[in-house]
Amino acid sequence: MARSLDLARLGLGRVAPNPLVGAVIVHQGRIIGEGYHMIYGGPHAEVNAINSIQDPSLLSGSTLYVNLEPCNHHGLTPPCTDLILENSIPRVVIGQIDPNPLVGGKSVDRLKKRGVDVQFGLLEDEARELNCRFNTFHQEKRPFILLKWTQTLDGFVDTIRKNDDLEKPIWITDEHCRRMVHKWRAEESSIMVGTETALKDNPSLNIRSWTGKNPLRVVVDQHLRLPESLNLFDGSIPTCVYTAEDHVGRENLKYISVDFNNNVLLNILDDLYRRSIQSLMVEGGPKLLNSFIEKGLWDEARVFTGPVSFGRGVIAPAFAFAPDKQMETGNSRLEIFRKKLGLTNDK
Repeated sequence: MARSLDLARLGLGRVAPNPLVGAVIVHQGRIIGEGYHMIYGGPHAEVNAINSIQDPSLLSGSTLYVNLEPCNHHGLTPPCTDLILENSIPRVVIGQIDPNPLVGGKSVDRLKKRGVDVQFGLLEDEARELNCRFNTFHQEKRPFILLKWTQTLDGFVDTIRKNDDLEKPIWITDEHCRRMVHKWRAEESSIMVGTETALKDNPSLNIRSWTGKNPLRVVVDQHLRLPESLNLFDGSIPTCVYTAEDHVGRENLKYISVDFNNNVLLNILDDLYRRSIQSLMVEGGPKLLNSFIEKGLWDEARVFTGPVSFGRGVIAPAFAFAPDKQMETGNSRLEIFRKKLGLTNDK
C-alpha cells in the first residue's frame, strides 16, 4: 500500500478533477505489476498495473493493492471493477473508500457479491492525506484551499509603495523558494489574487520556472479597476475575473458576476466547485488572505519567512496557529499549517 501511495503521488497536478491513485499487484509475496493514474482522461491506475504484467495468468492468484476504491461507473474510461472481475483477481486491498457518491462503497459491495475478498482501511490516514484535494471537493463541496505568502523577519509582506508604476516589490526570498512556489502552482487547479496585488505587482501567475500545467487564474475585481493590459489578461492562460459588474470577456478571459454583499468568498467557491476546480491556491495580499482566514476558509497554509527586515510596511496576515511542519529551504524558513476540525485562532 505504501508503494501505491508513492505511485499515486506522481500524478499530482495532472489528473484533477480525478483522484490520485496508484495500484500494485502482488503474487506470492512479489510485486509483478504496478501503475498509476498518469493524466486526466487516460487509463486509471488499475488498468496500467494490470497491463504492466508480463504473465496475465498470474492475476487469478494475486492481490491488488490500491489507495482508493476502484471506480464502478462509466466516465471517460470503463469501470475498473469490471477489469478486476474480468481478470479474476481474488483479493483487493483498499486504502480509502471513495467519497465520490458515484462510487462511495458501491465498488466494494459489487466485488464482494462476486466473491472477491475485499479489505479496506490499510494506511487509510495516509491515503486520505494524499487525496486531501479530492476528499475536500466531494465532502465539503468546494475546492481545497491553500494559502501562501512570504513575510519578513519583522512580519511584513511588502514595503509601502506610493507609486505603483515605478516601485516594484522587494524580493524577500531567493530563487530556490520562488521555483518551489512555481512547482506548487503546477500541482493546483487554480490560483487567486485580489485587485491590489494585481495592480501593484502585475503578476503572471504561471509556472515559468517549472514544468507542467498552468493553473486557472482567478482574479477578484469587484469594480473592474484592473486594465486588460495587465499580464493576467494576456490570453495565454484561462482566467476568471469575479466582479460585481457585467462585462463581456474574450478568449481565455471570463468575467463572472457574483454578489459581493453576501458571502462573496462562498459565492466564488461555489462557482469554482461547479466548474470542477478541485483546489485553489490563494497568493493575494493580506486583505484577501485575511478574508479567507477570518471565515475559516482554508485547509493548508504555507508561509515563507525570509532573512529580511523592512522596519515598516504592509503587515502580514494575522495567523495565530502553530505549524505542523517547518524547515529551512533556500534562504528562508518554510512553515506548513494544516487546518484541523474545530481549529480556532489559538496556538
